[in-house]
Amino acid sequence: MPIKKRKVVKAKTKVENTQPCVNKCCHIGCDFTKKIMVTLLGVLLVYVIFYIGVLIRNNIQEFYYIGQADKIEKMITINGYGKAIGTNDIAVTTLGYSNTAVDVSDAQKANKKTMDGIMSDLKEIGIDEKDLQSNYTIYPEYEYHPEEGRKFKGYKVTSNVTIKIRDLSKIEEVLSLAGKYHANQISGLQFTIDDTQNLKAEAREKAIADAKEKALKLSQDLGVQIVGVVSYNEYESTNYAPRLKTNYMFDEALGMGGVADIASGSQDVSVNVNITYEIVR
Repeated sequence: MPIKKRKVVKAKTKVENTQPCVNKCCHIGCDFTKKIMVTLLGVLLVYVIFYIGVLIRNNIQEFYYIGQADKIEKMITINGYGKAIGTNDIAVTTLGYSNTAVDVSDAQKANKKTMDGIMSDLKEIGIDEKDLQSNYTIYPEYEYHPEEGRKFKGYKVTSNVTIKIRDLSKIEEVLSLAGKYHANQISGLQFTIDDTQNLKAEAREKAIADAKEKALKLSQDLGVQIVGVVSYNEYESTNYAPRLKTNYMFDEALGMGGVADIASGSQDVSVNVNITYEIVR
């Protein structure tokens, strides 16, 4: 009898030891499954949020473009023209001297002496230094002889100054320097306006007013109403009016015999505008 009791105890012990192990495995499996489900739900939620965001963005963009085609059809484009006329207030001319010498130093000295005299007198006349622009070149000069071929002649030095004359009453004084210093590099007079911005602004105002007047008349004829400006473009053109007696006799100027009467003339600044208006019925 004692022996049988030991066997029963051992059997019970085996059963009691294996039962907790099975319950622990089940618990671990359940936790793992829950974690997977939570992760999948989180990923799915992210995709849903992203999808909804994309839909909202597309709807907003479509909202902005609603009716655009209708607006493009309800527009008129009008051209306007304006012109402003101004009297030329600046004269531009060029005086200079060109000489050649076998020795480059001699050529430079002779050229400098003439140009220094011209520059000095220009400043005495009242020409501002900012209105003087000098140009200087030097290069070897050759002559061609049928028997000897090309032969060195010397170094040619050319120096000139472009003069902007703001006081037109001083034109004769400036040109007389050509005869005084025997300048052999002379250009005629050119007239222009120092600042054309005021003329451009005036021409633009006239062009816009012209476009508005045309647009108003056309809208009345079409039975529509102008509600605003959609776009604006402009381009400028400058025309020089004919100038009379702008060329003077160089021989007379070189001989210091005076200069013929000179008319500075005028300058036209034109502005064309293209204005697109939005209209409604």
